[in-house]
Amino acid sequence: MEHEERIAHLERTVDDLSAVVHRQAGEIAVLERRVRMLMERVAEGDEAGGSVVLGDERPPHY
Repeated sequence: MEHEERIAHLERTVDDLSAVVHRQAGEIAVLERRVRMLMERVAEGDEAGGSVVLGDERPPHY
């Protein structure tokens, strides 16, 4: 009986971890797409000779 309970608990743990991994895979895919889009924007700005203002940086005309 003790082994059956332990196996049931371990199966539940594996199922929970599988769900977490599945969710994280989706989140990683979204983040990869966003990073790719940002890299493309930066590359387009570099090609156009423009500059990108980051965070609290003051623009050059100040």
